[in-house]
Amino acid sequence: MHGRTNPTAFRLMDACEHLLCDVATLEELTARRIAIAAHATPSAISYHFGSQEALIIAVAERVYRRLNAERLSLLHKAVARKAPNAPDLDEVIAAHVGPSIRWSLDPTSSYPVLSHVTSLAQRHRDVEHYRRIIDNVEHHRAFIPPLKRIAPWLDDVDIGWRLNCALGIRSQVTRSRSRTEILTNHAIDLDNPDIVIARMVEVIAPMFRRQN
Repeated sequence: MHGRTNPTAFRLMDACEHLLCDVATLEELTARRIAIAAHATPSAISYHFGSQEALIIAVAERVYRRLNAERLSLLHKAVARKAPNAPDLDEVIAAHVGPSIRWSLDPTSSYPVLSHVTSLAQRHRDVEHYRRIIDNVEHHRAFIPPLKRIAPWLDDVDIGWRLNCALGIRSQVTRSRSRTEILTNHAIDLDNPDIVIARMVEVIAPMFRRQN
């Protein structure tokens, strides 16, 4: 695998990302389509990345870094806004789940890249290729210290468990839209990210409040 700082490698990643956002299934994505869009040859994919699958993973990692940077930026703003006091719980939760909700509802975002890679990992026998994405939790760990300030009666295990449950709620909403619509009698505007995030915060926030 050769350096990805090469201009051709960059073009291949940009082309692959664009096509992943455009195709309905991964079967539609071919080395030839990527190469044509990148003004390169199909062999350039193997030369720079080793395989088309490795290229897709590299693109997903790049997109994931952008999403996580947005999440952490919102967290830092929430912490700074209330410093030196503990940050606002609702704002911290919105920073945690909000970016992926907004991306999933924004037709111009690269959220489809992450959806495609998730489905690819689920059907792949060897998930080791996807470990860097699947097991990447450092951006989630960044939420533990501010949440401990908000809820000092919870330890790291309790907060980690609740964060993972929050991600489960978010995933169900973003991936099971039709079921959500049916269960809510189509009464919630699922196309409005502000409404969806606010509703989600209502459900998640009590997990971090002291129960009477």
